[in-house]
Amino acid sequence: MKNLKNPSFRRLLAGLAVSQVGDWLYNVALIAFVFDRTHSTAWLGATTAARVLPIVLLGPVAGVVADRFDRRLVMVVSDAVRTATMLGLVAVAHFGLPIVLVPVLAAIATAATSPYPSCVAATMPRLLDREQLPAANAMRSVITPLALVGGPAIGAGVLALGGASWAFAANALTFVLAAVLVLAIKQAEAFRPTGEGEREPSVWASVSVGARELLKRPGVTRVLSADILCSLCYGIQTVALVSVSMRLGWHESGYGLLVGAIGAGGVAGAALAPRACRRFSRRSVLAVALGGQAVALPLALTPYHLVALVAVAIGGAGAVVSEIVTETTLQESVPDDVFARVYGFAFPASIGAIALGSIITAPLVATIGLTGTLVVVGLVVAVYALWLGARRWTLVADELEAVAA
Repeated sequence: MKNLKNPSFRRLLAGLAVSQVGDWLYNVALIAFVFDRTHSTAWLGATTAARVLPIVLLGPVAGVVADRFDRRLVMVVSDAVRTATMLGLVAVAHFGLPIVLVPVLAAIATAATSPYPSCVAATMPRLLDREQLPAANAMRSVITPLALVGGPAIGAGVLALGGASWAFAANALTFVLAAVLVLAIKQAEAFRPTGEGEREPSVWASVSVGARELLKRPGVTRVLSADILCSLCYGIQTVALVSVSMRLGWHESGYGLLVGAIGAGGVAGAALAPRACRRFSRRSVLAVALGGQAVALPLALTPYHLVALVAVAIGGAGAVVSEIVTETTLQESVPDDVFARVYGFAFPASIGAIALGSIITAPLVATIGLTGTLVVVGLVVAVYALWLGARRWTLVADELEAVAA
C-alpha cells in the first residue's frame, strides 16, 4: 500500500503492532498465572477488571494529556511505565510475591496505556495525506485481529517453555522496542500539540471540551454510535459463542474456531474498507457494515458448521469496517487542537461497550434464551442500520465548513 512508503508511519505502525502482540501474549500469561496461583474465578474477575477498567475511566483525562504534551514524550513514558510494570510482574512470578500485586500492576499498566491510542490517532493525520487515512486506518485496524491470533499462540508457547515470568519479560521487551521505534521517527513536529489544550484553567474544563465537541457534531456522534453498537455486539459474542459452540457439537474447543473466524473476518473487512470508502459514501458503507453485523448474529445459530463460521466472520468484517469509518471520520472532522480529547471519549466508549456486552449477555440469555438474545440484538442493529442509511447528513465536508466559519 502507498502508506508503507512513508517511513515515519511505518515505524509508528510497527511499534503499535509489536506492542499489541505483546499485550495478547501478556493477557494469556496473566490469566494463566493468576489461576495457577489462586484457582479462583474471583481473582480472575478482579484481574480482568483491573486490566480493562482504567482505560475506560481514564480515557477522557488521557485525551487531555495527549492534547497538552508532546505526544512522542507521552508515548515513550507510557512504554517506560508499562515496561516497569511487566518487570514487576516478573518479580511477582519469580519470587512468589503476594498475588494482590498482580491486579495492582495490571491496573497501573492499563492506566499508562490510556493516552497511547489518542496519541497514535492524533499523529496519523500529521504523517499522511488526507486521502491516505482510510487505508492507513485499515492497516492499523488489522493489527488487532492479527495480534489476536498470533499473540495468544506465542504466549502459550512461552508459558510452556519458560513460565509466566518469561512471558511478562517478553512483553516488557515489546514496550522497549515500541519506544525505540517511536523515537526513530524523524518528524518531531508530527507529535507536537497545537497548544490549544493549555487554555482551559482545569483538567475538568479540558475534559468537558472533548464532550462538547462531540455533541455539537451529530454526524460524528452517529458514526461513533454505530461503532459502539458493534463493540457491544462483540462483547455479547465473547460470551454467547461458547453456547453456540456447544450447540454445534464442538464443545469448548469450537469457541477458539469461532473467535478465530471473527479475526479472519476482521482482516477481510480491513482489506475491503478503503476501497469501499473510495467508491461509496461513508454513510452507505457504515449502513452495510451494520447490516452484516445484524444478519450475522442470529445466523450464527445455524446447525451448519461452515455457515456459522461464515456468519461470525461477516460480523467481524462489519465491526472492523465500522471501526475504520469511525477512525477516519474523527480524524477528518475534528479539529487538531481538540482531537485527542474527543478521541479520549470515543475510544473508551468502544472498550466500555465490549465490557457491557459481556456483562449483560448472561442475564439476557437467562431471560429470553440464547436465540432470543441474538435475534433481539440483531434486530436492534438492523433498525439502526436502516435509520442510518435513510438519514441525509454529511460526515465531513459540512462540519469542516462549520468549524472554518
